[in-house]
Amino acid sequence: MTSTLALSAAHPGAPFTTVTIERRDLRPDDVLIDVKYAGICHSDIHQVNEDWGPAIFPMVPGHEITGLVVAVGDAVTTFTVGDRVGVGCYVDSCGSCESCVRGEEQMCLNTPVATYNGREYDGTPTYGGYSRSIVVKEHFVVSIPDSMDLAAAAPLLCAGMTVYSPLARFGAADKNIAIIGMGGLGHVAVKIAHAMGATVTVLSQSLSKQDDGIAFGADQYYATNDPETFKKLALSFDFVLNTVSADLPLDDYLGTLKIDGAFINVGFPAEPYRFHAASIVMHQRSIVGSNVGGLAATQQMLDFCAWHNIAAEIELIGVDEITEAYEKVAASTVRYRAVIDIANTLVA
Repeated sequence: MTSTLALSAAHPGAPFTTVTIERRDLRPDDVLIDVKYAGICHSDIHQVNEDWGPAIFPMVPGHEITGLVVAVGDAVTTFTVGDRVGVGCYVDSCGSCESCVRGEEQMCLNTPVATYNGREYDGTPTYGGYSRSIVVKEHFVVSIPDSMDLAAAAPLLCAGMTVYSPLARFGAADKNIAIIGMGGLGHVAVKIAHAMGATVTVLSQSLSKQDDGIAFGADQYYATNDPETFKKLALSFDFVLNTVSADLPLDDYLGTLKIDGAFINVGFPAEPYRFHAASIVMHQRSIVGSNVGGLAATQQMLDFCAWHNIAAEIELIGVDEITEAYEKVAASTVRYRAVIDIANTLVA
């Protein structure tokens, strides 16, 4: 076992404290990573506050991780010491079920192992990237292209993959699409959709981020608090990608879809959606969900973003700023993703 510093919450809602945790010794197929940066995902806040049900404490969050390889197991062939790498939402899966075989480890039928607030198959709790080092099975490590800044790349491991997956699956190229929200996920979605060749409209509560949205590649930007917006956009879009976790008037958004259009959801609203069946039946519309992608797709996303010079817009913070950062993320005032400088600020 190897000792490493980490930021840990002792119980639901507890402040973070610096502790020492143990990482396992390298197995033949393991990679030891010196963590440089860890993104703050809104799900980190939900997990620490135990909003989604019973969680495992003490908790070390973080599933948007970038760093450098410092050691590899004897059987590792993909990575060598010094490589720039990343780790996302999962660190293991069964490898043999239908989902794993087709490269969708995130939907492992035998339950994938979450990077934190999860358990290894032997029952050991997992601790995430708010730590100086992490040991991960080779298959669940991805390469960060040399052209990408490690800090700005970190949010792509969750936020980037969360939006890239449906944009690729539904074929954004040459489509007229809308993106709901211009936050941590939405701003990356605008960049990726634009690079894929879509005509992109942002639907946001107000026009406060309009200039940013246009700069990121949006063709149009509408405020949903304007009652005329949904009238103007009726029957406009091939699909709508919802990146927010708010309770939405779903019938209004469904009305912006063309015949056979799809409302794609990646957010987790607190309350169940409510809508009238006519909103989907009369125009053969669909409401679908989308998960993050598997490891091959995650590498594809990173390579695509590197090729098109896409990265998250970040606020780089130190470990002493996490409480404030959590408040900003919860209030949707961070522009646009908070990233912890682990290497330089998590020190004894």
